[in-house]
Amino acid sequence: MREIVQSSKLRHVRYDVRGPILTEAHRLEAQGHRVLKLNIGNLAAFGFEAPDAIVADIVHHLPDAQGYSDSRGIYSARTAVAQYYQSHGLTDVGVDDVFIGNGVSELITMVLQAFVDDGDEILVPAPDYPLWTGAVTLAGGKAVHYLCDEEQDWQPDLADIESKITDRTRGLVIINPNNPTGAVYSEQMVRDLVELARRHGLVVFSDEIYEKIVFDDAVHHHAATFAGDDVLCLTFSGLSKAYRVCGYRSGWVVISGPKHRATSFIEGLTLLANMRMCPNVPGQHAIQTALGGYQSIDELIAPGGRIYEQVKTAWRMLNKIDGVSCVEPRGALYCFPKLDTELFGIDDDEKFVIDLLRATKILVSHGTGFNWIAPDHFRLVALPEIDQLTDAIERIAEYLDSRRRR
Repeated sequence: MREIVQSSKLRHVRYDVRGPILTEAHRLEAQGHRVLKLNIGNLAAFGFEAPDAIVADIVHHLPDAQGYSDSRGIYSARTAVAQYYQSHGLTDVGVDDVFIGNGVSELITMVLQAFVDDGDEILVPAPDYPLWTGAVTLAGGKAVHYLCDEEQDWQPDLADIESKITDRTRGLVIINPNNPTGAVYSEQMVRDLVELARRHGLVVFSDEIYEKIVFDDAVHHHAATFAGDDVLCLTFSGLSKAYRVCGYRSGWVVISGPKHRATSFIEGLTLLANMRMCPNVPGQHAIQTALGGYQSIDELIAPGGRIYEQVKTAWRMLNKIDGVSCVEPRGALYCFPKLDTELFGIDDDEKFVIDLLRATKILVSHGTGFNWIAPDHFRLVALPEIDQLTDAIERIAEYLDSRRRR
């Protein structure tokens, strides 16, 4: 009998955030070990609950959510999204420019399937959220990774981006605030990235899912506000992180800029939206209430707020470990510390993370899983309560000390 194998389209597709390391964690759990999972930004797992008003609105609309909706999403949700961006200066965005999806993840895949031809090149940051690289590859394209500079607080290296543009380059991915580094790009940096796209005729894909999670004096700037009417910009965001409803799968993409030059692409995106019938209908009913209601995330990200204090605690503790350095996160939910690979004897960061997991029962993600260029980083999710987070980082420090002594 012939062996049944996976499609060749998956040959170069990776998503290590849920890859072999998680499989090892499941094996340990099956043996009776308790594993602290600091690899996924799943807020509900750490006691972050959705605002009551959002839950109540979904419950209220359940009787009306049993059938399909418009393939682009229910009208009230798309209207709320359009009005949100209008209030941020994108006055030309209308209801028909909004597509609702089962989270941003689905929409990234749909957009790239509608946009990318075989061999097309898409500029993606390194490090990146690996779904971008995987989705470009699955669509038949080539993800070309441009460097973000750790010495400059993980801001993109504009010269490196420029050097990697070819006649096959069609798009530029911006992840701001950035996952995994926690960088929040300055206004000038966002302007420069959009201007680079303008000069080279590129489409901008702006992943802004963490836009409301910024700390201290950091300010998030929508790339689309600088794109004008000559740079097509697709802005991705949603409710998962700021409103603590990852499981509701409520995300959106907004199309702005010269839409008259993108009618074929938009038709393709509409076709793919039709093929999936519609996004999850109950979850869509959260969008209007979330965007128009009290923004409880503001309390969590201010000094004294739970997210703020946990991220800052993790950052401070990691920097106290000999052989570890970490750029201060300005947003998002993560720390992306650098390891002295010579001091700790690391030449394979995936193996290091598995060894750490077996020794400490703490699950983190390796840096090359985010398409970073060297095996010298890992990503830690800063979502546990302070006591649990402190204990976890102390255990990581003890493990690193044991490697140092060896």
